[in-house]
Amino acid sequence: MSDLYLKLVNTPVGKSAAQSLGLPSPNPLKRLKRVDQPYIEGDVLVGAGSGAKAVATVGATLGASPANVFHATGLDTLDESSKVGNKAEALDVTVELNGKFSALVFDATGLKTPQELRALYDFFHPTIRKLAANGRILVIGQDPQTCRKAPQAAAQQSLEGFVRAMGKEIGKKGATANLIWMAPNAENQLDSSVRFFLSPRSAYVSGQFVRIGKADTAKATNPVAPLAGKVALVTGASRGIGASIAETLSRDGATVIGLDIPQALEDLKTVTDAIKGKALACDITDEKAPKLIADFIAKETGGVDFVVHNAGITRDKTLGNMPEHFWDMTIAVNLTAEELIDEELMHRSLLNENGRIVCISSISGIAGNFGQTNYSCAKSGVIGYVEAMAKQLKDGITINAIAPGFIETQMTAAMPFTIREAGRRMNSLSQGGQPIDVAEAIAWYCNPASAGVTGNVVRVCGQSLIGK
Repeated sequence: MSDLYLKLVNTPVGKSAAQSLGLPSPNPLKRLKRVDQPYIEGDVLVGAGSGAKAVATVGATLGASPANVFHATGLDTLDESSKVGNKAEALDVTVELNGKFSALVFDATGLKTPQELRALYDFFHPTIRKLAANGRILVIGQDPQTCRKAPQAAAQQSLEGFVRAMGKEIGKKGATANLIWMAPNAENQLDSSVRFFLSPRSAYVSGQFVRIGKADTAKATNPVAPLAGKVALVTGASRGIGASIAETLSRDGATVIGLDIPQALEDLKTVTDAIKGKALACDITDEKAPKLIADFIAKETGGVDFVVHNAGITRDKTLGNMPEHFWDMTIAVNLTAEELIDEELMHRSLLNENGRIVCISSISGIAGNFGQTNYSCAKSGVIGYVEAMAKQLKDGITINAIAPGFIETQMTAAMPFTIREAGRRMNSLSQGGQPIDVAEAIAWYCNPASAGVTGNVVRVCGQSLIGK
């Protein structure tokens, strides 16, 4: 459904009226236009605090882009910035800066005390007002859970609050701020995540952190089709977010098996036929479903590389008025079926080495929602499942979750006007997301270069004001 308010406030008259009334004036988000589009263009400024460990790796990633890369100088707290590489030009941040930056990137991995956090101020204070519309801020730190001393853990944990606050300050520009926490010596796993968070693919992801651990260095992939030769299973693929996931994974080179209930087979085949995929009609709550799915995969492709658990339902009622079948069905579809399908595929060795499992949680599972005790319960359970399984999986298999916020779909289009408008505006970007925003995040998880990304729950919500 079209967001008429967004269109109106981006006209001269509408913008003036919104400003005079104190209403939000969201900036339209720029998303990926073509598959071969560079992940970042324009001017990028890199800064690094004392003891920075990731700046050289970031420099190598940025060096593969057409962006003009600069490193911050002028203050002792930023001396490590020059390690970004010889191709980067020095830029004194203590003098008046001209132009706009497409991205500001700061390596905080070496900060060991709260006093050293001053480097954040020294880098961002003179530059944040020079961030362009739809710009990107990315901070890289060390995972606080790996810090041995309390002052270091405090300094690194501080980055979360700092990034979340920055996201709220720059959201009116359509700009985003995100944080990567990496494990010690995990620099070789940064590339895919740096590219994602600096690119238009992450347009609706802001105020988030992702933990990256150590893993084997991934083989080089075709940047236009990084999933070539891979097979994906996408549940709930007949429409909306599921259809977008199927189309996006196919765009990136994967062969897609789309799954949905038998009643949706016609719509499902429309999606899979368009991407030269395969359609499987199946009710995932049927006790025979895991075996049926596994048999289909074994026969058609011999295995699967990506399992995307997108299928979901809502059956809303306040708990006191909720019939028991509303509860049972919601838990079965949104949580139990995912566990049983994964169990069957892994038991039969149908999930290939270096495979990816991606689950869909929800803001409702993080913050709860009125009239959705069943749905919130299930989607919170998804988070627990992902965090536990990440510690158990072997053979390079990763598992992560996406927690969407307000996404423009047929379901949200049917909401009452006031509720729909509140959902759109109650985030730092003051607008709803698109199904492609969820799909792009899933494609990042599935990228072979994202081997170090596991056990994460990233919200695709425009930095919703609800929840963390």
